[in-house]
Amino acid sequence: MSIRVFVPRDTTALSLGADSVARRLQREAAARHEGIDIVRNGSRGLFWLEPMVEVETPKGRMAYGPVTPADVPALLDSGLLEGDASHPLALGPVEEIDYLARQQRLTFARIGVTDPLCLDDYRAHQGYVGLEAALTLSAQAIVDEVKASGLRGRGGAAFPTGIKWQTVLDAPADQKYIVCNADEGDSGTFADRLAMECDPYMLIEGMTIAGLAVGATQGYIYLRSEYPLAKEILDEAISRAEAAGYLGENLRDSGRTFHLEVRLGAGAYICGEETSLLESLEGKRGLVRFKPPLPAIEGLFGRPTVVNNVLSLAAIPYILAEGGQAYASYGMGRSRGTLALQLAGNVKRGGLIELAFGTTLRALMEEFGGGTLSGKPLRAVQVGGPLGAYLPESQWDLPLDYEAFAAESAVLGHGGVVMFDDSVDMAEQARFSMEFCKVESCGKCTPCRIGSTRGVEVIDRIRAGENRAANLTLLGDLCETMVDGSLCAMGGMTPFPVQSALKHFSEDFQRARGEQS
Repeated sequence: MSIRVFVPRDTTALSLGADSVARRLQREAAARHEGIDIVRNGSRGLFWLEPMVEVETPKGRMAYGPVTPADVPALLDSGLLEGDASHPLALGPVEEIDYLARQQRLTFARIGVTDPLCLDDYRAHQGYVGLEAALTLSAQAIVDEVKASGLRGRGGAAFPTGIKWQTVLDAPADQKYIVCNADEGDSGTFADRLAMECDPYMLIEGMTIAGLAVGATQGYIYLRSEYPLAKEILDEAISRAEAAGYLGENLRDSGRTFHLEVRLGAGAYICGEETSLLESLEGKRGLVRFKPPLPAIEGLFGRPTVVNNVLSLAAIPYILAEGGQAYASYGMGRSRGTLALQLAGNVKRGGLIELAFGTTLRALMEEFGGGTLSGKPLRAVQVGGPLGAYLPESQWDLPLDYEAFAAESAVLGHGGVVMFDDSVDMAEQARFSMEFCKVESCGKCTPCRIGSTRGVEVIDRIRAGENRAANLTLLGDLCETMVDGSLCAMGGMTPFPVQSALKHFSEDFQRARGEQS
């Protein structure tokens, strides 16, 4: 009987040599006449341990990592296939790895556990239980469960998902759409990619349930063009789901219909904004639309449209399988359920952490991240992507909660957490924020298009020591204009990192460019 050995196939693991590890394992096992079955699973999100190899034993799955091809012979010699823990790369039972054991994985319960493209594997781990439940409910009952869950948009806006769905359900139309925003472009974020590469049927199931809930028969996944592996996996998963009756006409002999396609994005950050995304999906230039009308009323091709992030839709199968109240039992205040946090930047143990809302930022960075990779003191952290505020140590005890962050003029956004040690120049980071907006602005409104260009120039003058006091005042006024006058969050939020850097790291603006403190 062959022993099952798991080697991940997601983008991160592949970039670190997972394919070479799998080939070496296959060759070495064959040379030793050992029968193994290599399963290409997804990553568990413990990126500093990738490629992490797992071996199925009578006592459970045992982990080893990070494994290189050169490590394979010695691992086999030391009893890898028996789950022996004597090798230095042995990590013990996977589920007991502290980083993983202390999480509350609802949405990401299957990643790294299953073969991403195996429908039988997905069903064996509670897959499609939510859809089967939804097929027995009315559209309004499905929406009511989502409302009861307290789920809010995980893409960053945090708008109540159930309210959005109710609006689309109530809108009369001959055609409605479900659109998944998979244009994951925030710095330090990779949760959407992991969901799609490691558990694609979860997203497919969530979108199908959304279609049943609002009366939509067509869905589109607007996928970031820089994610070729995710597209390959999603396309294959959609094909297999159709063949098994989970997509297409007559879903599971219910008489209901839902079709799904993947469309590649235009390579523009602004297309992560929902109306710009819809313009791009229609084949137009990605420009922000004026609102109202809201996409829920007039969205794709002028029809009522649900536009949700990957993680919002990925949470739906759990909610329908276990009930809205089960999901709402996690979290705090108005922030219910769990949040996928992604640790990146200057961090010792980067990766994905799914936790109930309420954990502090400090606990996340120290207990999970293990501090900085450089070993230097942590100085600043940016949460919520390139438009999120830079937080100093005085704010690291903030609970991870939408309202708590908003009260401090910060954002949780998509859950990306980028860490910086004390070598960072915060004036340079402020300039980067303005330049990012300058490059990525769709150009439709003046405060964003012109404000970001002038912002870069003003910061350059400040750093060059030109009339510094007056230019600091000008920069503050410019930021206020962008916040109050921009058409969308691109220009409206760009000042957040700049203002936070000015407020908490003002000394960096008093030094000449390149000068160290």
